[in-house]
Amino acid sequence: MRVVIADDSEIMREHLAGALSGLEGIEIVGSAGSGAQALESIRKLNPDVVVLDIRMPGGSGIEVLERIKQDARCPVVIMFTNYPFPQYRKKCEQAGADFFFEKTSESHLVIETLESLTSRFRASG
Repeated sequence: MRVVIADDSEIMREHLAGALSGLEGIEIVGSAGSGAQALESIRKLNPDVVVLDIRMPGGSGIEVLERIKQDARCPVVIMFTNYPFPQYRKKCEQAGADFFFEKTSESHLVIETLESLTSRFRASG
């Protein structure tokens, strides 16, 4: 399963990539630090899953989400944010986010979700 990580924090991108590196069936194919880089990486690399932060320079994660959900082949999108406010969650759900997790208390759920998706992608393909 091919994954792109988009977060304005290089430390967060590295931390998440490190946590995923030991998981069988997951390949980190790209990372991005801004909304524009995220959109470019997603369209160029064609990942199966994108882990996407909400607040990034050069276009928010919500804007990226809205744009990629219009594409013919859209990846599974996991919103991963420090802004778990109901209005953000609702906006992300309306824009088509598949999952929404808060960084400080739900990071383990990102890993569990990716492990689960790996099994699903293996079974389908």
